[in-house]
Amino acid sequence: MIILAIETSCDDTCVAVIKASGKKNPRFEILSNIVSSQVEIHKKWGGIYPALAKREHQKNLPIILKKVLKKTKIDLVAVTIGPGLEPCLWVGVNFAKSLSRKLNVPIIPVNHVEGHILVNFQFSIFNFQKLFPAVCLVVSGGHTQLILMKNFGSYQILGETRDDAAGECFDKVARILGLGYPGGPAIAAQARKLQTTNYKLQTKLPRPMLNQKNYDFSFSGLKTAVLYNYKKHSKEEMAKETQQAIIDVLLKKTIKAAKDYRAKTIILGGGVAANSELRKQFKLKIKNLKLKINFLVPSKQFCTDNAVMTGIAGYYNYLQGKTKKPAKIKAEANLRIS
Repeated sequence: MIILAIETSCDDTCVAVIKASGKKNPRFEILSNIVSSQVEIHKKWGGIYPALAKREHQKNLPIILKKVLKKTKIDLVAVTIGPGLEPCLWVGVNFAKSLSRKLNVPIIPVNHVEGHILVNFQFSIFNFQKLFPAVCLVVSGGHTQLILMKNFGSYQILGETRDDAAGECFDKVARILGLGYPGGPAIAAQARKLQTTNYKLQTKLPRPMLNQKNYDFSFSGLKTAVLYNYKKHSKEEMAKETQQAIIDVLLKKTIKAAKDYRAKTIILGGGVAANSELRKQFKLKIKNLKLKINFLVPSKQFCTDNAVMTGIAGYYNYLQGKTKKPAKIKAEANLRIS
């Protein structure tokens, strides 16, 4: 089956064509994958300006479609319907619905968060009985959620951010430090400049909700602490401590959930999962605690928004019979995975 996938939940216009096969152990081959980034457009705003993002999606989608289609015969259209920025989502949804009608093929709605999870099943063949239950950490500019995955299509949100998402915190701290946008890569680059392994900031930044027994997150207080302290320390120090504070919280909450629910797998997804230090410390923590647990994280290019993840999630949803008529598909900015 050839799937055309469209993702426009935020500021990247993403279109992919993938070949999917198999039911018990699906296999995927990427035929085309294009991500048209809008980073340069939104830099001067220090964040995403929805009206501009919508306009760019409208301009980019027809251009990208011509590049990826060529002579390929499409069997299924998959499109992200939420969560995300509603003006941006509607551009992708309407475009996909129009394509579905013109090509006379089924259309599958995809949850953006589920896409971040299922992209982990892109290349490898797994014994699924040894994977579930899994605890999934989806962490990006818009989302910080811990999700219990009982099987494909079966999810339970264990905890989520009560205010800023981790990626949003990175962006806001980067703005305070004058490092530019997007904040995550800028903070990571500054943090790498301090190479000492025993480094400790004189004024230690808070780890919000670190020791609470729930699985929720809060990062607004961390941002405020940086605002009050950044003039006392170098940018490198503040970047390193901010990054470590976020990592400490994500690690402890995720490991706690994995133990409490006797998870067989920890799955990472979302743009912040591309952070090298986060990936490294997760692997070390699992090893040092001698946890008999699988650890799945996508290659960095598939952590950030892309349409490959939409196509993969679309195929799993197709196998579960979740095709819909175009008229019944709509954008849902606040869509929940559970």
